[in-house]
Amino acid sequence: MSTFTRDSLNIDAAGETARIVQALRRQLSQDLKRRGLVIGLSGGIDSTVTAALAVRALGKDKVFGILMPERHSEAESSSLGQKVADSLGITCIEENITGILESLRFYQRYDDAIREVIPTFGRGWISKLVIGSISSGQQYTTFSIVAQAPNGTIIRERLSLNAYLGIVAATNFKQRTRKMLEYYHADRLNYAVAGTPNRLEYDQGFFVKNGDGSADVKPIAHLYKTQVYVLAAHLGVPVEIRERPPTTDTYSMPQGQDEFYFALPHGQMDLCLYGKNHNIPADAVAAAAGLDAATVKRVWEDIDRKRTTTRYLHLSPLLVEKVNEVSTTPNIS
Repeated sequence: MSTFTRDSLNIDAAGETARIVQALRRQLSQDLKRRGLVIGLSGGIDSTVTAALAVRALGKDKVFGILMPERHSEAESSSLGQKVADSLGITCIEENITGILESLRFYQRYDDAIREVIPTFGRGWISKLVIGSISSGQQYTTFSIVAQAPNGTIIRERLSLNAYLGIVAATNFKQRTRKMLEYYHADRLNYAVAGTPNRLEYDQGFFVKNGDGSADVKPIAHLYKTQVYVLAAHLGVPVEIRERPPTTDTYSMPQGQDEFYFALPHGQMDLCLYGKNHNIPADAVAAAAGLDAATVKRVWEDIDRKRTTTRYLHLSPLLVEKVNEVSTTPNIS
């Protein structure tokens, strides 16, 4: 192929929008047989673009948005999510999930897991999960907790496996609770649920099974995050959302996705993933991404590890033997 650059990920925004719109209309009318779409709005680029595409496909009266903040959420997420709904003209409600999480003892379970490595962690503290840097050359991913005490003191401690699994298991309550509410509203409206992962998240398993990984349609899962931003500009997404750094909005401290899961910021990750998918030499990817070839190869190794370790997230329930679908042909004997 020609020289590989950042522009290699460019797309025809108008043509891609038309293709997704056509697919959504067909999927809802022929496959799902539902009247509209429910979308959880986070104020992020992916949910915003998904909502804008849904409105293009179905009209504003058939798209229903939900804001689902909780105690740890950034206030900006709800305000931006509401701005999205207002700009698109769709109905949007808020379902604060703090009470549900309290009833599940999420906050207690989360704090208990952190106290395995920071015994003084408690009320008034804030925290986030972070990964080791890809530039360190380590052959496996390590996780640490960064916590800030009420007096401003910041502590960083490497997590034991038990503490890490406890934190992740607890925070997964958030995604599963939100999805439960999305399906409640979808059921009462006879709508389908739209998922919002981009290609990087979908490929690398950056979602919770039966949580944000659950949906009836995933309109942007084939698009690299860079391409989602191109669509956002074409669709007229508000500038403050297009300029907002991607976050997890899961932990009480501000956290970028590259701190928590991905080896690099999304622009560089997209180039590395695209290069791997299209068999582009590491030195060409490195030049386009502003990295060295050794780092690109480590990123590719990390991509392969995540594809392996998160494969189960993509699997349907496993059966002992194939169960045939009920035949629609009468059995005449």
